[in-house]
Amino acid sequence: MKNALVVGLGGFFGCIARYLTGVVVLRLFDPPVFPYATLIVNVVGCLLIGLLGGLTEDTRLISPEIQLFLIVGLLGGFTTYSAFGYQTWTLTRDGQMLLAVLNVSAHIILGLGAVWLGALIAKQI
Repeated sequence: MKNALVVGLGGFFGCIARYLTGVVVLRLFDPPVFPYATLIVNVVGCLLIGLLGGLTEDTRLISPEIQLFLIVGLLGGFTTYSAFGYQTWTLTRDGQMLLAVLNVSAHIILGLGAVWLGALIAKQI
């Protein structure tokens, strides 16, 4: 239960950071012609998860509870794309190129397909 609360607290702050990033970007680019906020959140999230992942894989610089708070909670609330990026990078680093390509392809094809299906279902309701 403690771990779930730690993740939830991190997610709370991550979601707020995502929202505030969107607010700032909308003020800079009004009207928005490109989803800059999503791009910024995803790229920054990937940078941070790469940094934190690198600091925690082979060292004990960050406790397991802080890792849960920062990586699963904060970055998970900020963007799940960061987890996708890190997991794909890990597969590539470990020489699992086929799985890395499959991971990217599945996320794009299934993700866009799920958006299409959800929109289709919504029209039927």
